[in-house]
Amino acid sequence: MIETMLLTALTLFGVSIAIALIRIVIGPSLPDRVVALDMIGVNLVSGIAIISVLLGTRSFLEVILILAILAFVSTIAFSKYIERGVIIERKRDS
Repeated sequence: MIETMLLTALTLFGVSIAIALIRIVIGPSLPDRVVALDMIGVNLVSGIAIISVLLGTRSFLEVILILAILAFVSTIAFSKYIERGVIIERKRDS
């Protein structure tokens, strides 16, 4: 019973990722694309966690942590780019 629920959740996460990919391709604006990328990151973390439970291993926990950190940092970088047009600000001596 638990395995059936986990497989159903994994399938629905896959469908959600496919819908987010469609939003990335036809998204009318850059913020829509950034939100879709963040959504893909969250769904990938959740999907990998479900796979880890299904396989009964803890070896995927490091992958989950790294993927979550990368998704967070990339969302912040895209947001800063949308707001200012620059990701890294450098002071220039004149």
